[in-house]
Amino acid sequence: MNKSELVSKVAESAGLTKVAAEKALKSVLDVIAKALANDESVTLVGFGSFSVTTRAARTVRNPQTGKEMKIAEKKVVKFKVGKTLKDSVCIKQVAGCGCKTAKAKKK
Repeated sequence: MNKSELVSKVAESAGLTKVAAEKALKSVLDVIAKALANDESVTLVGFGSFSVTTRAARTVRNPQTGKEMKIAEKKVVKFKVGKTLKDSVCIKQVAGCGCKTAKAKKK
């Protein structure tokens, strides 16, 4: 699903026009991006949490030349999936995926 398809689904689900749904989606994404830029975490209960962590500096090897390169430390965005979202995705998988819901359904 791409952004325009998401906007269409949100508009249909919420009873909004596509223009209003796109404006709302853009606002949500902007607020999340600004919070992350300020090193704040964003938690959407049931959906997941966005947070910023620092990836340490490290030395890597260029596979073509074999030469070592240094990569500086940098901030990266991490997403931790929430239980409700995790369970909704797992239900759609076949039994044997190892999750509790698949085992419960199997019994």
